[in-house]
Parts: sequence; structure tokens; C-alpha cells
Amino acid sequence: MHIFLAALAHETNSFSPIPTTMRSFEEGILYRPGDDGEALKKALDFPGYGFVRDVAQERGDEVTLGLCAWAQPGGPASRQVYEALRDELLAQLAAAKDVDAVTLVLHGAMIAHGYDDCEGDLLARVRQLVGPRVPVGVLLDLHGNLTSMMTASGAVLIACKEYPHTDYLERTRELHAILTGMARGACQPGIVTQRVPMLGLFGTGEPPMRAFLSRIFTLERSPGILSISVMHGFPWSDAEATSAAVMVYFDTGAQPAAAAQAIAMQVAKDFFALRWLGTKSSLPVSEAVDKALAPRAAGELVVVADGSDNPGGGAACDSTFILRELIERQAEGVALGMIWDPQAVQLARDAGVGAQIALRIGGKVGPASGSSVDVLATVLAVRSDARQHGLAGKFTEALGEAVAIRAGGIDIVLNSKRQQVFSPECFTELGIDLSAKRLVVVKSTRHFRACFDAIAAETIFCDAPGTLNSDLARLPFVHLRRPIWPLDEVNESAIS
Repeated sequence: MHIFLAALAHETNSFSPIPTTMRSFEEGILYRPGDDGEALKKALDFPGYGFVRDVAQERGDEVTLGLCAWAQPGGPASRQVYEALRDELLAQLAAAKDVDAVTLVLHGAMIAHGYDDCEGDLLARVRQLVGPRVPVGVLLDLHGNLTSMMTASGAVLIACKEYPHTDYLERTRELHAILTGMARGACQPGIVTQRVPMLGLFGTGEPPMRAFLSRIFTLERSPGILSISVMHGFPWSDAEATSAAVMVYFDTGAQPAAAAQAIAMQVAKDFFALRWLGTKSSLPVSEAVDKALAPRAAGELVVVADGSDNPGGGAACDSTFILRELIERQAEGVALGMIWDPQAVQLARDAGVGAQIALRIGGKVGPASGSSVDVLATVLAVRSDARQHGLAGKFTEALGEAVAIRAGGIDIVLNSKRQQVFSPECFTELGIDLSAKRLVVVKSTRHFRACFDAIAAETIFCDAPGTLNSDLARLPFVHLRRPIWPLDEVNESAIS
């Protein structure tokens, strides 16, 4: 086949204090056809985009690379930025010749000013451009929100199943197989969907979510079933469609829609029955620190996840609530990172390794960041080339200008490129030996687990104040479809 490939992805937090601009994409990923060097490398390292190219080439397909645009999660994109990137992608698609299929890497929760459903808008325009017969496939993040415009486009929508998102390669192969069957006339997918009226974050690595996901894989082996995606939704997107949802694709020539609908309904009810997991395991700051500092055997490392300040969900990544608690308790043997504070980074860099300086760190972006913390710090390390393993498992995520400082018994990583902690390199690249620590605090929600679980004796989820605090009822939702759990009392009868 001849496949046109493009990506336009952003996870939009309607309540984030961070605006999403063209510079946000330039600092993230912004590849345009004809670019080479670093721009192309970053695009091909982006989960989905690079995998689509690789899988297609493995199958002998020709791939025309289009736009690859991704920005760190934040507030809604400006109308001008979204329209400019969208129209650029569409122009590239129009210029491609004899395309047999289109594959897009989107997120599912992108909002721009004037567009509550960027994915639906883009897919409608793609369909209008290529006509009804060209297969269109989309890779989505499971934290997307499924909309009627997205499904009405006729695109085949496949979401990753794992959180942390470790299965993009498998989902890429799944999508490619369906598109190939469509192009050859071997299958004609139909879709049934089921809204699940709940919000929350659901890790898939431990029970009972692991067993739920295993049942999904079993159901996918049913005759005529092509794919099952469970969208968890993104709770901090203020949109009418924000919710969990189930999608079941079936071969219309081999499986009646009624059977697929029954599967979708059962999966939806099973998922809804697990809704309590969405907020169950998070502790307030004082309780999380109590648990983390409790006596343990020598050499045991405890990981505390500061998910409320996760930049991977749109937070500023400069909150100080946990740091202040640790300082007040005079905690020892602690590492904490990464705090996004370019100003403090510059001051520490200028002072140099070994210097002892007074620093005011964090708490700069807004109320959700807390107040700044004043420390007398020793500069431990200064790097401009440090990296970490990212979502695709590749050693590709540059930390930007970064420093390690020590304040009392706490080693703190400050950096200038806002991003969540994925792997221990955020610390070890700056000389912090985690094997010598009793506690490490990471600004991430769950993606860190792919690399930290192997060294953690225990993982504690902290629900500190912040942009991604799980108290969703406090958020000033305007567009959200109600009722929805946990904001409202909802029972299984709402799934119908």
C-alpha cells in the first residue's frame, strides 16, 4: 500500500495554567516534510508515528511522511495554531498521490479555542478530502474522549490498552492489519460504541485492572471481532464528550452488530464496576509522607508519585507541597524531581558545581503550584545534555538545562524543559545514586512505573494539591455531560 502518515497530538487540560502555543509544538515535536536531522529523529521516536513507518515498511508499503506535531500537555491551543497545523496537514494529504490508506496519530483529548473536538474536526476534513473509499486509521491515547464526530468520519480508531502506555507497537500492528484488510476488500469494519459515565485514572499493571484487560484480549479473539478499545477518558478536559467509553470493531461480513453490541455493553459494565479504582489509592500529602518515611529494611527504595503536578497531564511541574513537607520534617536520604524552574536553573548554573547559594525554587506559575520554597543549596551537578528514556522506551527525552542541588537531606533536580519523570536517568544523569536513597519523589502519575517498578520496594500515590488533584468536584466544569461519576451518584442503569 501507499500510506500517508501524519500526527497532530495534544492532551488538553482545560484548567491548566500553561498556554499551548506554536512554540509549545516547536519545543515538543514539530516535523515537516523535508526536515531532516533532529526534527525527523524526534518524529520517528514519537510513539505511533515512528512505529507506523516501521511496521508499514516491514510489510513492504510505501509511506509518505506528513506533519508530526506534538506539544507537552497544557491548556487549550489557540485557534490560529490549531487551524494552521490542521490545514498544513490537509494540504500535505491533498498533495500526496494515489494514497491507499491514511494513518493519523492523534490523542483524543485535544481542544483549541473554538474547537471542543479537534480530532473530530480533523477527521471530518480528512474524510471529505479522500472520499468514502480510502481507509483511514487512527492511533489514540486511551486518555482520549470519544466523540460522535470521530466515529462518524468512518475512521478506524484504535487506542492503546496499557497505562503506562507500553503497547503502541502492538496497537500499530493491529491497526495496520485492519487497514490492509480494508484496502484489499477482505474486511469491512463496523463499529459499536458504549459510553461509560465515569472519570478517573486507571493503571493497568496491577489487579483488578490486569484481569479486566485480560478479558478484553480474550474477547478480541471472538469470531469476527477486529478490535476492542477501552477509552479511559481525560478527566481534566471540559468537553461534552469527556467520559470513559468502549469501542468494538467487527467484520460486518462475519459478525452481526448485535453480538458486537453485547460485547461492548458487557465490557462497559465491567469497567464501570471498577470505577472506585480511579481515586482509591491516592493519599494526602501528610499521610503519603508518613508512609514513605516509615522505618524499612536497609536498601529499600520507596517511590512517591506526585501525580497532581504531572506535566504529562498539563500541570506546571513546579509545585512545592511535598517538598515543603519533607523540609519541615528534616527528611534525609531523599531525591525529588523534576521541578520546572528555568530561573533557578540559571542561577545554579552560574554559581557552578560546589557552590552554596540561596535559591527560591518552585511555586512560580500560579496558585496550584503552592508558594516558592527558600533553601540554602549546594550545587551538585550541572548538565545541558542529560536525557531519560521516554514513553517509547528510547533514550530520547532531553531534560534541557538541568541541575542537581542539595538542600539539607534532599537532593532536588531542577530543569528548564517541562516534562514528567519517566525513568531514573532524571536523577542518575545528574549524579544522584538512587540506590543510596530511601525515598524518591517523582512528578508523574503512572508512566514512571515502566522503569521504576524494578527498583521500588513500594510505590505510594500522593494526591497533593495541584492542577491534577483528583478532587474533580472542585473544578469549574461548564461543558461536561452530567450525571457522571464521581461528581454525581450514578449506577449501572446509566449504561444502556
